[in-house]
Amino acid sequence: MAKRHILYFTVEDHYLYASSGKQLELEARFPGNDLGIASFRDYLRGRRGALFSIVADLAGEDFQEEQIPFLRGGDRDAVVQRRLAQRYRDIRIAAALSLGMVNTGQRRNERLLLASFTNTQQLEPWLDALEESGARLAGVYSVPLVAPVLAARLGVKGGRCFVVSANRAGLRQCFVEEGRLRFARLERTLDMVPQALAMFVRSETLRLAQYLTTLRALPRDAAQVQVVVIAPRGQRAVFEQALGADARLQFRVIEIDQAARMAGMRRAPEGAGAEALYLHLAARNPPREQFASRDERRRYLVWQLQRGIVAAGAVAFAACTAFAGFTWLERIEVRGRTAAQAREASAAAQHYERITAAFPVTQTSTENLKAAVVEFQRMAQRSAMPEQALIHVSDVLEKFPQFEIDGIAWSVGRPDRRERPGAAPPGPSAPPAKPEAQTESAVRLEITGRVNATERNDYRGITAQVQRFAGALGVSGYELVRTQLPFDITPEGTLTGDIGSGSGTDTGEAPRFTVVVSRRLP
Repeated sequence: MAKRHILYFTVEDHYLYASSGKQLELEARFPGNDLGIASFRDYLRGRRGALFSIVADLAGEDFQEEQIPFLRGGDRDAVVQRRLAQRYRDIRIAAALSLGMVNTGQRRNERLLLASFTNTQQLEPWLDALEESGARLAGVYSVPLVAPVLAARLGVKGGRCFVVSANRAGLRQCFVEEGRLRFARLERTLDMVPQALAMFVRSETLRLAQYLTTLRALPRDAAQVQVVVIAPRGQRAVFEQALGADARLQFRVIEIDQAARMAGMRRAPEGAGAEALYLHLAARNPPREQFASRDERRRYLVWQLQRGIVAAGAVAFAACTAFAGFTWLERIEVRGRTAAQAREASAAAQHYERITAAFPVTQTSTENLKAAVVEFQRMAQRSAMPEQALIHVSDVLEKFPQFEIDGIAWSVGRPDRRERPGAAPPGPSAPPAKPEAQTESAVRLEITGRVNATERNDYRGITAQVQRFAGALGVSGYELVRTQLPFDITPEGTLTGDIGSGSGTDTGEAPRFTVVVSRRLP
């Protein structure tokens, strides 16, 4: 993490600290006059590009609450700058803190807390020195701006609270509501013994609570307000005894060493007061709101952009490196599999040579044997067996129990053109027939049987049953070639009552039929 310099600004003296990790060390001290500014300029020589932040702990800090229409982007910035210009003469060091939204009934407004210093001229020479030296200004903060961050680190989850601390500049009191700063004041303190300082903390906190109640910033019927008091090292018991209890305030005392650990700092520097906590948080966890403008912070913003680009490049480089490593490992794995398959192929070839070496001597070559085997397999595939056809007929008969089969003729051969489905009789202009060797082979089934019908004179019913039976046989690759009904239903035929034996008398025999189907071989 980059080293940051924090200039702690008070009325009399200014202290320059260096923050690195969890350490905070005092580097220099400058008086608050022209001699101090000259010494600060000498210190900045050769420190171009260094990171600096200013934390002001001054008594003349002004807070004003206002409302603006709810806006976003450039419109909001323009309205905020106009309100700051109306409130303060010098807006070079001014800030607008959002306090949330409020509905007025007709429109939605945003509450703002305008903050600045009554005397900004005391800060300007130091800002000019930083600008001339080429240093990067991260921001100009005040102790109250950092107070909400410190309150959260000290265990304040929400609601209203006071953060009271004894700093080098005096007794600092900050009123925080729902994680947002509402008001702050600084009271000068002389060298007091711990007992007197604790009594002074109690009296000043009660006065501030009464003042906020008068301003209606603190409701009169509000619950007890928590007061977090940061006591000097080893003075917790003295402060707890002096503060006591109050109906409206609930005091909680934390020693500075414990507060430093809770804020993420190893130990407060020797001789420093509670301001060390604010300085550490301003360097490591600064609030979003601060007083400096974008022009004052342009070098710092460019530096942040450069770091973002470098970080994005590092992430992209790491991703490319990981992808390259994965590809390299995958390539090694593919090479291993290729080598293993090559070894297996070599072993299989050697095994094949050993087997073929034991074969008896033949009068033909190996290629001819392979061709003969392939042709035999092809002929076996094109040969047909009756089992499949009989299974097909059996499956169809299960659906037609009224049919009784007399005989099934199964044969394999080239189908007669007159029996092919859809084949028309050859005419004068019909093309010549294919040579016998080019005609497909097919399995032919000729099924003869009888229909055990109850009404044997129901010609239409018997005809429909035979046709459905023939249609059921003509599936699963089989094609219906011919159907011979028990009687002649052509226009040229004569329909009589004898549909069994074909004679003029009814012998009681069931009507007979013949169905021929075929299936082409592959």
